[in-house]
Amino acid sequence: MRRRGLDLRRPVRRRLSNVVWWIMCGIVVLVFFILILTKEAQIDSRPSLSKRPYHYDRILEGLNITDEMLSPNSVTRQLTDQISIAKALVVIAKESNNLQYAWELSAQIRNSQTLLSNAATRRTPLIVGESETAVRDMALLLYQAQQLHYDSATMIMRLKAKIQALEEQMSSVSEKSSKYGQIAAEEVPKTLYCLGVRLTTEYFGNPNLQRKLKERKQLDAKLRDNSLYHFCVFSDNILASSVVVNSTALNYKNPYEVVFHLVTDEINYAAMKAWFAMNSFWGATVEVQKFDDFKWLNASYVPVLKQLQDAETQSYYFSGHNDGRIPIKFQNPKYLSMLNHLRFYIPEVFPALKKVVFLDDDIVVQKDLSGLFSIDLNGNVNGAVETCMETFHRYHKYLNYSHPLIRAHFDPDACGWAFGMNVFDLVEWRKRNVTGIYHYWQERNVDRTLWKLGTLPPGLLTFYGLTEALDPSWHVLGLGYTNVDPKLLEKGVVLHFNGNSKPCAIFIDKLPSSIPRPEFTALEASNFEVKYACTILKEVRHCW
Repeated sequence: MRRRGLDLRRPVRRRLSNVVWWIMCGIVVLVFFILILTKEAQIDSRPSLSKRPYHYDRILEGLNITDEMLSPNSVTRQLTDQISIAKALVVIAKESNNLQYAWELSAQIRNSQTLLSNAATRRTPLIVGESETAVRDMALLLYQAQQLHYDSATMIMRLKAKIQALEEQMSSVSEKSSKYGQIAAEEVPKTLYCLGVRLTTEYFGNPNLQRKLKERKQLDAKLRDNSLYHFCVFSDNILASSVVVNSTALNYKNPYEVVFHLVTDEINYAAMKAWFAMNSFWGATVEVQKFDDFKWLNASYVPVLKQLQDAETQSYYFSGHNDGRIPIKFQNPKYLSMLNHLRFYIPEVFPALKKVVFLDDDIVVQKDLSGLFSIDLNGNVNGAVETCMETFHRYHKYLNYSHPLIRAHFDPDACGWAFGMNVFDLVEWRKRNVTGIYHYWQERNVDRTLWKLGTLPPGLLTFYGLTEALDPSWHVLGLGYTNVDPKLLEKGVVLHFNGNSKPCAIFIDKLPSSIPRPEFTALEASNFEVKYACTILKEVRHCW
């Protein structure tokens, strides 16, 4: 059978396919336009954010930041926590010199803060959709911190190491400051260094001075007369001792009834003798002794001298080594000086006396002290001003109450008192063997476990139950390192410069105008001008 030609064939199927195709395309286009128009209608019908009819309670709810931060599903809280951690890591990265990582963290912190700011502006909480990217990016950066060893455990170790280094540095600086402070407090100005040399030269080379010293020996009877007013000072400071003697005698109605017993060391003995022999001090009698002449002062009787022979004690006080556990002030050798501890041997030093007033060399007297000798001590040995207005000055501050011996014998809240101006009944002292009590406690502190510093702690132990409280106006403390009420200063009888700043330098203002003034630092702590001057020998004017 012969096939038809191409032009004679029926194109029915092809026309049908074309029609179907065009119909389908039309439907798709129609659906597309319908979807677009529907979406636009929905957008146009939605009111703007500012025109939404929010109720007042919805606004308040959106502003409740507390509820938002406490919510377990809060995106705001998650972002805030991430920002806090990221800020800490920025600091750590900068310290580790990882500036690139620090910059990336800072940029992401700004992005997160922008999201939080926008949410706060529109008064609606953040939703997951708008913050998902920021949370994820920040999480990746925070995870990267672990790869860089910026995790919490590592950073805690780093911070502890840094804190330890700073503490060691601070300890070193504090130790140096303490050492320099002690040197500054104990040393005299360089312009006065030649004073002792000059006076010693006068003592041995001036025949007139030797004659005066022989004439004064006729006054020995006054040194044992218990009807007079006897004071004792133990010092190696010539100027300071002069201040005490001069201010005390100046305020007495009859200075000729005043007797001063000065005890010093071998080095300053000649200078002290010359100083007080060439000046009258208003007629007061002044005796100068050196403790090197006391035959009873030996290692077999005095525990402090015995302890000084111990190798461990010498190493503790004089080696200069410090492991940081012991404050440097506790290792000052001056606290083993016999001039400090002679106050516990006053009956041996002055065997003929019955009552004496002990004065430190950093005090100034501004009123009559004769009333001290008529005070009834009620059978006690020591009359002193108590200092327990605050807990700082009670027994537990000075003594080691972890030691069973201290804990068993002394009340930790017992009231402390002050050395510096003390009335001692030497008759009761001898009767109660107070020096023996001192020896008992000093021997038990050979390992420094009962107390560590100075003569006040052993004094508190020695005179426990044997101290009569005096009126506070007799002895005003605190000058030289802190502000003192001017009313207390005016009322006070004895002013005690127990701080590092000492008073004797002020008294140079009474020098003759022809002598240039040395440069001294004024006592700014009290703003109080002391009116009693040291008497300076004209023969030593070239020292300035």
